[in-house]
Amino acid sequence: MLTIYFIGLGILWIVYDRLLLSPLSKIPGPPLASATRLVLMYYEFTRRRRRWIHQLHVKYGPVVRIAPDEVSFANWDAVKEIYVSDGSGYDKTSFYHLFDNYEHECMFSTLDKTPHGERKKRFSDRYSKSFIMQAEVMDGIRERAEGFVARCTEKAGVAADIYIYLHCYALDCITYHLYDPHGIRSLTEAPDLMKVKELLYHDNLQDSYSQYYFPKLFRLLSRVSRRADRSRRLSAQILNTARRSDISNHTVLSKFQSSSEQLETKSIASELLDHAIAGIDTTGDGLCFLLHHLSLPASAGIQEALRAELAESASVPLDELPYLDAVVKEGLRCFSPIPMSLPRRVPKGGRTIAGAYVPEDTIVSCQAYTLHRLDASVFPDPEEFRPERWLKEEGALERNQLFFAFSTGGRGCIGKHLALLEMKMLLREVYSNCRTRVAGEMTASMEQDDQIIASRPIGQKCLILFEKTV
Repeated sequence: MLTIYFIGLGILWIVYDRLLLSPLSKIPGPPLASATRLVLMYYEFTRRRRRWIHQLHVKYGPVVRIAPDEVSFANWDAVKEIYVSDGSGYDKTSFYHLFDNYEHECMFSTLDKTPHGERKKRFSDRYSKSFIMQAEVMDGIRERAEGFVARCTEKAGVAADIYIYLHCYALDCITYHLYDPHGIRSLTEAPDLMKVKELLYHDNLQDSYSQYYFPKLFRLLSRVSRRADRSRRLSAQILNTARRSDISNHTVLSKFQSSSEQLETKSIASELLDHAIAGIDTTGDGLCFLLHHLSLPASAGIQEALRAELAESASVPLDELPYLDAVVKEGLRCFSPIPMSLPRRVPKGGRTIAGAYVPEDTIVSCQAYTLHRLDASVFPDPEEFRPERWLKEEGALERNQLFFAFSTGGRGCIGKHLALLEMKMLLREVYSNCRTRVAGEMTASMEQDDQIIASRPIGQKCLILFEKTV
């Protein structure tokens, strides 16, 4: 009885300390979530973290306490402080070790900004806009975009499942950029298509959170149950490819191999695998949501306006087509493929973020889903798909500040320019040659289904009819 009494007293003291004595006690949020992390974990394991956090921001405002040691923010002041200030923003949390490969860090999973910067320098030029816009890179992406259209139109009047084919396109593009001529060709080669399907239909959300919160137990259970690795085929291929010397000069792997300071093979392979999986998950899902929306009856006017710009500007460079750019940005705003929180750790000494003091080691984050919706003065009618909002000069600065599809700052998405090229090239090939509409038999849900940081359609199917216009 005495033991129960002391346990109860200890729990009460913890709750009192977190709710009233903590420096975070002045930050609004649900009292129970401020007292125990179990609340946040519940929403994470039930794949509702993103929506729960967004509703908290709607209720409490741009600064919300979501756990005893974690705060979510949703305004530009916080984005600037967390992700842009002091070079690369605040250091990452151990959450990012979920993205290690072959038991080696990659750039994305490197926690401290200094080693991250050193790693980034090894290959960052391969993702610069000037490099991406070179003919050798663009020609490879164009070839694969043409292959996508050919695949979707090979049977007239028959709907194509673009969920599969867009992920094939995304993986074919990124592996071409990573290690051509040994890149995947899943749009044309059946064995490579199996690699894509292995990646697409595996759900590892609960396993990933279990690994994060209970690493020792997860490792034990993994040895017993021999859990399947979603990237088994791809990871084996990339590890073998990382040892090859017959690689094209334009590739990321070539850049690694030409470096005066050589990394071990598994370290290079970890980087390549991270880029490949990031490429298929982000570009593939982002394009799937966007093409589905453009194929709805309500988007007929948008589709026609896009087609008209493409027809009138056939020889104009992709990055000089304003309506195409607006369609892509609005797609990434509404259906951001990385809509989830990107956690960081507050540096030593604590910081004041968006007017709220936050002590050192507190986990802080912003999520694109909320940044793209919360401030109606920046994004009026945020649930409406309106490419025209990006064509207005008024409010352009504020819109671009809150545009978080690629994160921002020194640790923002290094593949931004490649992803935008892939999206724009695909849309140009599709709508220069076809009209699209959602197939009558399409019943799968296109609601966003949360993964760890990414999001994909719940139904994992998207049937679209392609009608050739030329």
